[in-house]
Amino acid sequence: MQVPARLEPVDYLVIGHITIDKNAEGTRLGGSVAYAALTAQALGLRAGIVTAWAEELPPGPLEEIPIVNAGADQSTTFENHYTPDGRRQRLLSQAPFLEYHLIPEAWRQPRILHLAPVAREVSPRILRYFTDCTLGLTPQGWLREWDVSGEVRVAHWEEADLLLSGADAAVIAREDVGHDPDQIGRMAAACPIFAVTEGESGANLYAYGEEHQVGAPAVEAIDSTGAGDIFAAAFFIRLHLTGDAIDAARFASQLAARSVQRVGLDSVPTRDEIYDLMTEAL
Repeated sequence: MQVPARLEPVDYLVIGHITIDKNAEGTRLGGSVAYAALTAQALGLRAGIVTAWAEELPPGPLEEIPIVNAGADQSTTFENHYTPDGRRQRLLSQAPFLEYHLIPEAWRQPRILHLAPVAREVSPRILRYFTDCTLGLTPQGWLREWDVSGEVRVAHWEEADLLLSGADAAVIAREDVGHDPDQIGRMAAACPIFAVTEGESGANLYAYGEEHQVGAPAVEAIDSTGAGDIFAAAFFIRLHLTGDAIDAARFASQLAARSVQRVGLDSVPTRDEIYDLMTEAL
C-alpha cells in the first residue's frame, strides 16, 4: 500500500476508485473521488483520497491531493459511448475492494466522510466506524452491475435502506436508477436529505419531509462528466457548514453548472469561481 510520506488529518475524506475513462476523445483520469476531492480542496478543505489504482496515467491535478493507494494490477477502467439515448458503459477492469483497515489512523476523524463507489468497490461496513462527522453517499457504484462482457446496467441495491438511513445525505443522478420514480421515492424516504441531479434541469431535493426543485443556470455544456460529483461534494460541504439543505443544493447546482463548460478534471471549480459565487450571494 502506498501512503504519503507525511499524513495530516483531513477535513474531507473520500473513498472510492480513481478510474481510467476511455471514450472517443481519448483516455483520461476519472472517478467520483477525483472530482469530489478537488472540489473540496477548491472550497478550502484539506481533502484526502483512499483508493486502489495502478497509476497508469500521471495524476495531473490530483498531485496536490494526499492519496492512500492500496495498489492494483489494473485500475478500474470504463469504456464510455455517448448515444442519443444516453451513456453506455463497459467495465474493462476492476481494482481491489476497499475496506476500513486501509484508512490511516490520522484520517479517521474527518469533518465529512464521502463514500463514492463507482463499481461496488467500497465496503458498506465502513459507515459503522464513523459516527461523529457528516456522512455523505454517492451510491452510483452500488446501483450498477455488469455482465460477462462488462456491459454496465442498473442493479438492485440490497443495502439501500440500511445505508441511506445511516447517512446524513446522499446524491444520485436520475439515470443511476434508470429514471425509475418508485426507486427514487423509496431511497428518498430512507435518507434524511436526498438529492437527485437532473443535468441542465438542476436537481430535485427531498428534505424536511418536502420535495424542492432547485434550478440550474443555463450554460453551453461541453462535457458533463463529473458534474454530479462536483455537485455532491459542494452539497455535502455547504450542508455541513450551514445545515440548510436548500441553500446547499442551490450552491452545488451553481458550481456544477459552471463545471460543464470545461473538460475532464479541469471542470472542477476554481477558487475564483467560488469567490464570485459567494460574492453574488451576499
